[in-house]
Formats: sequence, structure tokens, C-alpha cells
Amino acid sequence: MKVLIINGSPRKDGNTSIALNEMVKVFAAEEIETEVVRVGSMDVRGCIACGTCHTKGKCVFDDIVNELAPKFAEADGLVVASPVYYASANATLIACLDRLFFSTSFDKTMKVGASVAVCRRGGCSATFDELNKYFTISNMPVASSQYWNSVHGLEPGDAVKDLEGLQTMRTLARNMTFLMKSIALGKEKYGLPEKEAWQATHFIR
Repeated sequence: MKVLIINGSPRKDGNTSIALNEMVKVFAAEEIETEVVRVGSMDVRGCIACGTCHTKGKCVFDDIVNELAPKFAEADGLVVASPVYYASANATLIACLDRLFFSTSFDKTMKVGASVAVCRRGGCSATFDELNKYFTISNMPVASSQYWNSVHGLEPGDAVKDLEGLQTMRTLARNMTFLMKSIALGKEKYGLPEKEAWQATHFIR
């Protein structure tokens, strides 16, 4: 099984990486393959709603988003993690996720999602909610932990002192592993849930 991890931090070995490394160690022990891609320092522009992806099958801007798309398609789970800026996720990560989810047409149903927020003090829950919205609009179950998926730290390396936060990350990885394996067994026996044709309702008509 595979998990794609998208790190929204611009800092190579910052506190977000420390949080994610706790998850990676658990995934490795559970024989789950992981790939971490750090997008926080990349030049990623936002979606311009041009609709090119609907005709060409990929985003018009040929950058990391189009590189992530096949990795996401093959993955059983997706972890997205961000430092907190003004009670929100890194804008570069949001631009990446907007385009990644909108431009990809493959079925995301029952891929397991997990979000992680890292901050000095406040804003974690708002960022956590913000990131989870990508999963809950895509038929993706959301992995939970023993606490909201957050780790605290200001200076580089501070996250190692947040023992509860790191334990939350390890629990999250174990729960995510259980969900992915359980869903795989369920798909073998029952298949995916039945889908209805989309009923689009626009409020101006």
C-alpha cells in the first residue's frame, strides 16, 4: 500500500517535517510505502478556472501539480500537512491542492485522507478544518487520532518537545493504516459504494 505525503512547509527540516517523520516511521513499521513531497518552497500558482483540465486531462500549468497527479492516483492514502499562517494553511499548499483536486478526474472514493497542522500556538484547528475539506468533497474517509492532528513549535526543532503532538502523529498513522487495510478488504468483498448521478443544484435557477 502507498501513502502520498504533501508537505506545505517552505522549511526543509522544519517542525512540519518533524511531525511527518513520526508518521513515516509508523508507516514503515506497518510496511506502508510512503513518498514525501515538499511543495512549500515551490513556485505554484493558483487555479484560474480556465477549464483546460477538463479537455486535456491535466492542469494547464505544467508544474508539480501534474507530477503529483499520478502519484495521488496510485496512492491508497493522502496526507497533507502545513504550518499555520494567520490561522490558515500555507497559500502555496492551498494553490497546489486546489489545482490537484480540481484537475484530476480519477475516482478518489475511499482513498484515506489525513491533514496535519503545525503552529506556534493558535490556528491549528482552523487549518485542520480547511485541509479536511478537500477530502470530504471527494468521497475520501478522513483519518482521526487521539487529538486533533496538530503539533506545536516555533523555532526549528521545537516540535520534538511536543510529546503529545508527536504521539498524536503516531496514532494518526496507525489509524490511517488500519483504515486503508480495512477498506482494501471491504472493496474485495463488497466493492465501492453505489454512486448516483450527480444532481447539480445552482442557487440562481
